Amino acid sequence: MKLLQILFAAAFLLTAAGASAQQAAPNAPTAPRQWTYKTPKIDRVAVDKYLADPGKVLILDVRRPDELIKNGSFPAFLNIQVADVEKNIAYIPRDRAIIVVSNHAWRGGDVGDKLSAKGFQVVGAAGSLDYEEQGGTIARITPPPPRPAR
Repeated sequence: MKLLQILFAAAFLLTAAGASAQQAAPNAPTAPRQWTYKTPKIDRVAVDKYLADPGKVLILDVRRPDELIKNGSFPAFLNIQVADVEKNIAYIPRDRAIIVVSNHAWRGGDVGDKLSAKGFQVVGAAGSLDYEEQGGTIARITPPPPRPAR
């Protein structure tokens, strides 16, 4: 009987320890995401090389307006949100190299692959937050003042 109690207690402790380890797992660091897009993720140096000839490059920023206001963007860009790219594809020039921008380039990589498949000259995906962290200058966007009530 005593042996049965000891075995039960040991099993309980092992189960509790396993549950604690599983609960701690969400706080454990995760492996970095792997870049799976065909569109290359480009850094500040590569972006700056393209920006040196602004007549040949288009910055396509695919973020929401609140992200643009909060995080800023490049001095000149075309903003079409991810969900709206397909229906506004006619507004994207085909005669320029395109850098697709999002916060950390993930959405940019996805949109870049879709545009490349349609024949656009996508040269890379860039993250505006990454660009700024790497020493690049991002323009801050000030939202327009509210309209006066009529």
